[in-house]
Amino acid sequence: MLSKETLAPLYQQGAYLECNPQWHAEDSPWKAAQILRALQKNGLNPRTVAEVGCGAGEILCQLRLHLPESEFVGYELSPDAFRLCQTRQAPGLTYRNDDPLSEMNEDFYDLLLVIDVIEHVEDCFSFLRKCRQKAKNTVFHIPLDLSVQTILRPQALLEERRRVGHIHYFTKETALACLTEAGYRIVDCFHTCKPMGESHRRISKKIINGSRSLLHSVNPDFAARLLGGFSLMVVTE
Repeated sequence: MLSKETLAPLYQQGAYLECNPQWHAEDSPWKAAQILRALQKNGLNPRTVAEVGCGAGEILCQLRLHLPESEFVGYELSPDAFRLCQTRQAPGLTYRNDDPLSEMNEDFYDLLLVIDVIEHVEDCFSFLRKCRQKAKNTVFHIPLDLSVQTILRPQALLEERRRVGHIHYFTKETALACLTEAGYRIVDCFHTCKPMGESHRRISKKIINGSRSLLHSVNPDFAARLLGGFSLMVVTE
């Protein structure tokens, strides 16, 4: 269960910040665009939005630009990440170094965001069931770490575990099963694939990313199972 008492040392003692100095804020515009795509696709116009494990808080900053009528709250337990959040506070956007899933917190939201979080949480089923009580709709973003490529290259999974703290590994099918078993109804889902950054200019990376894009245009599920590199955006209620 995610709480201040059970938060892994990786997120409390500077190790995660050392490996990820921006706490992935550089990916936030792209992630916010995927969230907006999910909301628009499903006709959702939330007035109150909360994010569990908001990291540096930049996703909510980006969403606020496109949803000016909404109120946003970001929850982050890591003291390192919360210090980054505090620099982003703005009218209609607040951050709390608190556990939104505690029995003491009775707040309820139109939309809860759980973006790249459940793969980090030790007891993900208890976490998911508690999240379900906090909002009318929940949007998840879940990395699909399991693929033929990562199974053939086990060091890739171990590197993810060391560098970004992934302790659960999903395919599309197991991710959706996990949510369904926790009591959610799946409204919509689609694959996402982060664009290549400056660090991915090697020829080998260009080849695999080109192959990934081509195969995805033909068969998205097969591309994710074979080559990896995808995440799953899921809208639930």
